[in-house]
Amino acid sequence: MVVPRPLLAALCRHLRADGKRIVFTNGCFDLLHLGHVRYLEQARCLGDVLIVGINTDASVRRLKGENRPLRSQEERAALVAALKPVDFVTLFEEDTPEALIAELQPDVLVKGGDYAPEQIAGAPLVQSWGGTVIVLPYLSGYSTTGMIEEILRRYSSGGVRR
Repeated sequence: MVVPRPLLAALCRHLRADGKRIVFTNGCFDLLHLGHVRYLEQARCLGDVLIVGINTDASVRRLKGENRPLRSQEERAALVAALKPVDFVTLFEEDTPEALIAELQPDVLVKGGDYAPEQIAGAPLVQSWGGTVIVLPYLSGYSTTGMIEEILRRYSSGGVRR
């Protein structure tokens, strides 16, 4: 379910009061692929509730360049929210999710293996309230950039057959 950020912060307070272990991760999720799905499945196993923060279109452009994202923030949020392991999705405008993490105060912060622990935005915050930061293994061969490169390689000379 896609939830506005202020409402999600209040919801997290209630979930914590009910003793739920909240897991948070974030990303652009521009072209959804198997690497994303497996990653979110693993993240969900680390707690009772999985929340995914998704970069807004403006944030993705600042991080990845003017040609991205390929899909709108609404579409990306709806697709991620439709995945079985995901409980809640919210959007964030900033370049990093640090302010969102401060608002939600998750018990577990998760990122993929393409990040070193010291590169994870919000990690010191989560650790400051006794939370855990976990880096999940990277599933090689799956990336949005790789998908874009493969599409360009395959269709650069002959066009698209329908």
